[in-house]
Amino acid sequence: MTPTITAFESSPDRGRGLARDMRVRWALEEVGQPYEVRLVSFEEMKQAAHLALHPFGQIPTYEEGDLALFESGAIVLHIAERHAGLLPVDADARARAIMWMFAALSTVEPPIVDREMAGYAERDKAWYAERLPILDGRVRGRLGQLSRRLGEAEWLDGGFSAGDLLMVTVLRRLETSGLLEEYPNLAAFIARGEARPAYRRAFAAQLAVFTAASGG
Repeated sequence: MTPTITAFESSPDRGRGLARDMRVRWALEEVGQPYEVRLVSFEEMKQAAHLALHPFGQIPTYEEGDLALFESGAIVLHIAERHAGLLPVDADARARAIMWMFAALSTVEPPIVDREMAGYAERDKAWYAERLPILDGRVRGRLGQLSRRLGEAEWLDGGFSAGDLLMVTVLRRLETSGLLEEYPNLAAFIARGEARPAYRRAFAAQLAVFTAASGG
């Protein structure tokens, strides 16, 4: 059965591949699973039909038969467990890959999102100039730890996995911050992820939605 995911009808990321349906698209492309996309407006995201799928009124959601999921990390894990290609066969390596999935979403992403949201909501406030260095410091702390752990390795733990997929999507949220320039190995890590054919297909599909919504 072909799964259906939801995505923004008009994404606030303006086609930059930062909306969280990108993670799910990329995972599906990596495993070669065809999928359909149902586009939803911000108004529809708050209505009962969508809230039945996602109680917090966000995207993405994933539907396959009687199964309905929300939360991008949970969806990517489901895809990785259902199809070969995103999790190692070896049990210990598999556990470590899942560990990195949690690390990307629970440890690395929160300070990045805090910085991003402050830019949206507080940029015009008197305290923002003092607060930004604090936020940058928290992000640098995580980036430094991750950079030291990655070292000169190509991926986080052996071959490419769902852990790398999620970490790349998390780090890409910093693409305009200037912070990644301080960690060349992380910038190279992101570039390797973006060079994967599956990533390119997913990015092109998401960009096409924005292009159509904005009239080309």
